[in-house]
Amino acid sequence: MEIPYTVTARPDTGLYNAKVGIWLFLASEVMLFGGLFSAYIFLRLGASHWPHHILNVPMGLFNTMVLISSSITMVLAWSSLKMRDFAKYRQWLGITLFCGVLFLSVKSVEYKDKFHHYGVILKNGQEITGHLAMSEEEAMRSDVLKIKPDPENAGDFVYQLKSIFSKPEAEEKVLEIPKNEIRWWSNFVPKYNTYLATYFTMTGIHALHILGGLLVLGYFWGPGASLYKRNPEHLANRVEVAGLFWHFVDLVWIFLFPTLYLF
Repeated sequence: MEIPYTVTARPDTGLYNAKVGIWLFLASEVMLFGGLFSAYIFLRLGASHWPHHILNVPMGLFNTMVLISSSITMVLAWSSLKMRDFAKYRQWLGITLFCGVLFLSVKSVEYKDKFHHYGVILKNGQEITGHLAMSEEEAMRSDVLKIKPDPENAGDFVYQLKSIFSKPEAEEKVLEIPKNEIRWWSNFVPKYNTYLATYFTMTGIHALHILGGLLVLGYFWGPGASLYKRNPEHLANRVEVAGLFWHFVDLVWIFLFPTLYLF
């Protein structure tokens, strides 16, 4: 039995079933991310101190360009199907998949850096950020915390850009801070402060959406592409629906980038 309106449009909506379904799903996604952005705004307005310039803006900007490019290649993949050019379809969709994997790879590098980046809050209220000059095991056992403080221009765009391609100088200043002068110290994980908690929550949920999109697109690039031999228009419709989800995820990042990285 053939399911009606999988290819042709419904007379009542002018859309085929899957397109109606994806728009309803995206409406729920808008409520999800809308709630997250609203929570971020209220947390920031209620905070007495909000950190700035602790994220790598060049890497975030690069990821933004990657996702925008992936939206373009996603449209080209769908249009290739509509023009019945299967080879071009797989080429453009393959590039889209590559962009998604590249995005997650860059994001994993950012996460790894945060796990190795530490903040120390002294009892007098001063905050020192940098990287440990000792192993974590030594830091837990020792009465003194050795840390390489971030330079004063650590938040500068040019400095961050250079840090991606070049290693820091061999000789770095090392501070030795007695543990009895420290009120709190931790790496830059969600427990460190509210800002990092919102950063990992929002970007983590977004990364899960990217991963889910990659799984679907990977299926349509691989085994799901066999539908082209039986009903190319049906495959085009399915790819269009997956593309709408992918565009939405890209749009969310376009809002996440300035919210978390720039302001």
